[in-house]
Amino acid sequence: MNSKKIIESLNEIYKIELAGVIRYTHYALMIVGPNRIPLVAWMREQAKESLMHADMAGEHITGLDGHPSIETANVVETNKHSVVEILNEALEHEKLAVDGYYDLLELVKDKSVYLEEYARGMIGTEEIHLTEVKKMLRDQN
Repeated sequence: MNSKKIIESLNEIYKIELAGVIRYTHYALMIVGPNRIPLVAWMREQAKESLMHADMAGEHITGLDGHPSIETANVVETNKHSVVEILNEALEHEKLAVDGYYDLLELVKDKSVYLEEYARGMIGTEEIHLTEVKKMLRDQN
């Protein structure tokens, strides 16, 4: 098992998840319109979940004697705040997270049961998020 590469992969996940905290918090503040209340609640829940996901990745990093990054993945302010634009940005963010967990899975597959199960579980969770965002975008584009 290549701990260095696994720690690097986990750090990428950690940064993506921390960026999700910022991204979803910002989105919750920018949502307006008749669906504001349920969308804000959903965005805030996603921000909290991203923080929990970052924390889990960080625990795995330190468990492998690594050092979690102080950085986040790049969060670009597009100044596009319609619900559809925000959901499209969220969709791209969720795809990035799924890809990160798949990258981790490739590194740990058949090498570490607990990291493989962690990666698979997180892939499942993130794929559910992708499906939810796609459903919210249905008939909007």
